[in-house]
Amino acid sequence: MFTLKDIDRHDTDILILGTGGAGLFAALHALQTAPEGTKVTIAVKGLIGKCGCTRMVQGGYNVALGNGDTVERHFMDTIQGGKWLPNQEMAWRLCEQAVVRIRELENEIGCFFDRNPDGTLHQKAFAGQTADRTVHKGDLTGIEIINRLMEQVLARPVEKLQEHRAIGLIPTRDGSALAGVLMIDMRTGRFRFVRAKTVLMATGGGPTMYKYHTPSGDKTMDGLAMALRVGLPLRDMEMVQFHPTGLLAGDHTRMTGTVLEEGLRGAGGQLINHAGQRFMFDYDGKGERATRDVVSRGIYAEMRKNNNPEQEGVFLSMAHLGPEWVAKKFKGMVERCADCGFDLAGGKVEVVPTAHYFMGGVVVDVDTRTALEGLYVAGEDAGGAHGSNRLGGNGVANSTVFGGIAGDVMGMDIRTMGALRDPDLGVLEAELARACHPLGVKPGHVLPLRQRLQNVMWDEVGVMRTEAGLKRGLSGIAEVSEALMQTGVSAEMLAFNLTWHDWLNLRSLCDISEVITRAALERDNSRGAHYREDFPDPGAMEDSYFTVARANGGRVEMHREAVQFTRVRPGETVLPAGEPETLVAAQ
Repeated sequence: MFTLKDIDRHDTDILILGTGGAGLFAALHALQTAPEGTKVTIAVKGLIGKCGCTRMVQGGYNVALGNGDTVERHFMDTIQGGKWLPNQEMAWRLCEQAVVRIRELENEIGCFFDRNPDGTLHQKAFAGQTADRTVHKGDLTGIEIINRLMEQVLARPVEKLQEHRAIGLIPTRDGSALAGVLMIDMRTGRFRFVRAKTVLMATGGGPTMYKYHTPSGDKTMDGLAMALRVGLPLRDMEMVQFHPTGLLAGDHTRMTGTVLEEGLRGAGGQLINHAGQRFMFDYDGKGERATRDVVSRGIYAEMRKNNNPEQEGVFLSMAHLGPEWVAKKFKGMVERCADCGFDLAGGKVEVVPTAHYFMGGVVVDVDTRTALEGLYVAGEDAGGAHGSNRLGGNGVANSTVFGGIAGDVMGMDIRTMGALRDPDLGVLEAELARACHPLGVKPGHVLPLRQRLQNVMWDEVGVMRTEAGLKRGLSGIAEVSEALMQTGVSAEMLAFNLTWHDWLNLRSLCDISEVITRAALERDNSRGAHYREDFPDPGAMEDSYFTVARANGGRVEMHREAVQFTRVRPGETVLPAGEPETLVAAQ
């Protein structure tokens, strides 16, 4: 249908894929560090500032700003929360640079965060942390950050390719470097190959292959699927974080799965089972303020005990804290629940664990560089910073910190780079054919296949896993993939052909679902978000390893690499002697 001659060509110097916190920060920093006259281009699957996950951030931004809290304490919480699997240099850079980035957000970007009566930034309690360190704007922090970043980028000389979908990373003929990115201009249906000296992949993760999920619908693991096909190693791919409290509002609304933020539990919210009992202290001494993985498993275990088909989840109760106080403190959450007919402030709201964040991602160094020259990765596309479990509040900090670093590094690296690189035409042609496949097949229905995948992943590769279930999951994923390849899309109108893009979305989700499942089979212990009922022991912390996936000849191969304890070893701490274990008052 299409040949290489049908591809539009476009050149730039710095290309940024994604306009969440990582992408927009990268654009601003690249403009500051790159030589004068450098062309910076941002491309986004939707509209700038109107899609993606940063906008959806509710809780806030972790940063150590005093009152006993320190970068060292934030770092230890991140390492221990990640069960000793994080890349320690990345985790340290995250905690250290968050202090710099929060001042930049306030003083240069123009963000307004909530403050204490004395004018200092208010920081609230989040689960799994030994200090109240989460800076926020009510419970709608992401909207504040993304709106201000969007204003700054739109006011600067940045080329904007909106509604441009990246579908393939195209290397040079010798495979040593990245030449550019193949895209679809969704507004016309035409293909466009964009050459660039440096490319940042900041497309976001988004585990939307699960029945219950929080990310926006446009997040379908496209970046990781592209990285896999170009041969890059992916780490920690079994580590899918389930947020414990996703709203269970019924099949009739897309609000089902959306997060009821962690601050609700941090403020004293209680989880109640079908028998009216508060149950989390049966699973962990920290109760509802345990880490997300622990609370998710506690809820899931209670769900399995319940024989009432009319109540699938458990209940979140805030009424004991005072309805007026809750309505004032969590205005956004209360209104969100009210839109679905629930009274969060004065009643109980049914919740279920919901796929929320992906700790796995492309293997990068602390400066966001990958093994492929010219390609950088930041935000949820990058693995390493969180290990097996991300602390609430570390997500948007990770995006903005490493997005800024990527912009700085790309702006400096481009100074020593020569001319734009020529692509491997064989790879370019293969990616073109891959995207066009459904246009030559008899049209069918894509949505039922996506629902099949979501059910398979929830049932077999979800909160709790077993070898038998994971193998059933692989079979189920393969069946969906095979059915998808036999399902076509009408080629009569390619401009805004959303069914075509639904097909491409599902193919990315199938590819990464297989990697998640194979990585889960490779890890025969339980760490953080990954829990094997047949291997419940976490294993020796000093023998910690992370899984690495790589595509080879159409197959996904797995191996293990030892964690490097570059700053602190299990059983040790970087906190000074005599420091209290926690600064947070018990609930």
